[in-house]
Amino acid sequence: MVIGPYTLHCIETGTFALDGGAMFGVVPWVFWSKTNPPDEKNRVTLAARCLLLIGGGRIVLIDTGNGAKFTDKQKEIFRLETLSSDLISSLRRHGVAPDDVTDVVLTHLHFDHAGGSTMLRDGRVVPTFPRARHYVQREHWLLSRQPTDRDRASFMNNDYAVLEQHGLLVLVDGEQEILPGIRVIVTNGHTASQQLPLISDGRKTLLYACDLIPFMSHLPYPYVMGFDVRPLITLEEKKRILPMAEEGGWILFLEHDPHVEAVVLRKIEKGIGVDRVVTLAEE
Repeated sequence: MVIGPYTLHCIETGTFALDGGAMFGVVPWVFWSKTNPPDEKNRVTLAARCLLLIGGGRIVLIDTGNGAKFTDKQKEIFRLETLSSDLISSLRRHGVAPDDVTDVVLTHLHFDHAGGSTMLRDGRVVPTFPRARHYVQREHWLLSRQPTDRDRASFMNNDYAVLEQHGLLVLVDGEQEILPGIRVIVTNGHTASQQLPLISDGRKTLLYACDLIPFMSHLPYPYVMGFDVRPLITLEEKKRILPMAEEGGWILFLEHDPHVEAVVLRKIEKGIGVDRVVTLAEE
């Protein structure tokens, strides 16, 4: 897919698993288990899918997946699987080395979105992309430094603290164009100041839906994660953003759906549904 100066590539970094009830909040098991079958521990499979943009003299990576710093115990808890694909090998398939990346846009700093931003080298945590500017919303950065008790388990300090120490951190204030052709939409239901990249050239538009719409099965308005700190705000944000996406013919890139990379939307009787499933390579 090409949008403006950028060629867009899907970057698969492996899969992991989280509790199905937490992923679907108040939605009954009998409904969500049909679309997202749980394992024997009630966990559902999530992709850790990132987006690579190449063009205009830049190599931009949106989110970085779980990374490779997990302990064996954490790997078991989260059923982390990276044998089929990981961040670095997936980038190399597109001819990109870590030193080549010029910009990293982090939607937010939860471990499954920012974990690959750093790596272990000789027992030390260092930036994975040492030449890249890393864009984070200022309000979210401040939250990450002093998370609430409810947020604390989602943040792992080693994923992002060294970015500031190495002078790689760029704090963003609100909705704006952060790179040519890349704006961010700020949402506050899942966590404070999650930024959703919107890539557009006026003819074609893609929204990196992040944790506003983790799975395709989260498209119905009431399907809101139990992980969201302000679920009613998420509901309002879905009612605001999804109709804009449908009317504008936007492609929604799905970070966590294990089977579906992206969708185009259409109006249905009860809100917004799927018009067609797409992949970036076919668009």
